Amino acid sequence: MLLRIEPFEDPQTGRYAIAIHYPADAERPLVTTAARYKSAAAAEQDLIAILSAAANNPPPVEPANRR
Repeated sequence: MLLRIEPFEDPQTGRYAIAIHYPADAERPLVTTAARYKSAAAAEQDLIAILSAAANNPPPVEPANRR
């Protein structure tokens, strides 16, 4: 399944947040960020940086004798 990521403007603050929809065709977002970004582009760039950091630094594998 795919997910959908959309920046949106918070009308109260004028700042942007990200909505993550899973599955992609879900009407309501699974999770949203705080509206802390000055632009939609800034929100998207931060999310890409977060995902990249997580993908490049996976958690350590626990040894089999500790599972």
